[in-house]
Amino acid sequence: MDGKQLALLCGWHPSKVSRISTAKTSPSAEDILAWCRACNREDQAADLVASLRAVEGMWVEWRRMERAGLRRAQEAVLPLFERTSLFRSYSSWLVPGLLQTHGYTEDVLRAVQQRRVPVDDVADAVAVRMERQRILRDGRRRFVFLIEESVLANGLGDADTQAEQLERLITAGALPNVSLGIVPSRVRRTRMPVEGFWIFDTAQVNVELVSGHLTLTQPSEVAMYANTFAMLGSTAVHGSKARALLLAAIAALG
Repeated sequence: MDGKQLALLCGWHPSKVSRISTAKTSPSAEDILAWCRACNREDQAADLVASLRAVEGMWVEWRRMERAGLRRAQEAVLPLFERTSLFRSYSSWLVPGLLQTHGYTEDVLRAVQQRRVPVDDVADAVAVRMERQRILRDGRRRFVFLIEESVLANGLGDADTQAEQLERLITAGALPNVSLGIVPSRVRRTRMPVEGFWIFDTAQVNVELVSGHLTLTQPSEVAMYANTFAMLGSTAVHGSKARALLLAAIAALG
């Protein structure tokens, strides 16, 4: 069957078949059903529609995710955090949310709100993030954090806020279920800094980009991020060496 025949059976203009088959236009669920019906393969429709839904949920622009405010965006991840046993987090920009102090979180979310969110519910969003940190005290969960050394001196907030945050990292890194690694700025690297990401067990990766939020569930993609995490971790320092970097960053604040 050629494109013109398919278009005739579906009741479409021939150009629509071309646009869908060349990925210039994303099909709707109704389009998929019509296509399968025309090809006498309606048994394939359910799987194809499910794949379409997965792709649609993979990428969410910040403006869509945060249009109702930052509190709802913070609450949206709670079910994912509740069902995860092993958290792996890499950050090249900011201190990971689970390790942030109240003051640091307030400065981060205020900057986000001023840049792209018309609704000012920063106080509520901060409260949600602080409450979420209770999972750090749950002995059933493990946390592995990797932070670029540059994060320790990113200049976010005043000196008191930064010092409090760095001290919090020292405290959190001593928890028995938490591993904190810092990738030194001056180190022979096997992997350059990349975008920040979270790996939830082996099921999902979340990536925060400038324009939106990416969710990856394909096993091959999750494995790629896990491999990157391991390579970054191989150049990180832990324990007393990580503590020394944190103390040096505090001292540099004056």
